[in-house]
Amino acid sequence: MNTTVATIVIVGALLLALASLITAIRDRPMGVILLAGFVLLEVAVLVQAGFVIAALAGGEGPSGETVTIYGYLIAEALIPPAGVFLGLAERSRWGPAILVVAGFAIAVMTGRLLQIWQGVA
Repeated sequence: MNTTVATIVIVGALLLALASLITAIRDRPMGVILLAGFVLLEVAVLVQAGFVIAALAGGEGPSGETVTIYGYLIAEALIPPAGVFLGLAERSRWGPAILVVAGFAIAVMTGRLLQIWQGVA
């Protein structure tokens, strides 16, 4: 697993969660900037998934945790589009609040995926 890409995903997700929190506190609906940010986050998550799948195919990674890793990768790929969909559907302050949860979830899941990859319990 590429730790540089994982770090980019974690930092990007936390920055987007912070921007979404500020937007929610200001009682504004989700805007184009948050939408573009979450699109870029999705691209970064998919790049990370590509690196992880390639490494697993090459025989790297922890033994016995393959199903867990694939579960995390699938869930991480589904969270940003689902968050954006719900954020666009809810045009009140709760739309960006959904994105706060989505961004934080991506950061935590990526950190946990990194721990699993490194063999930390």
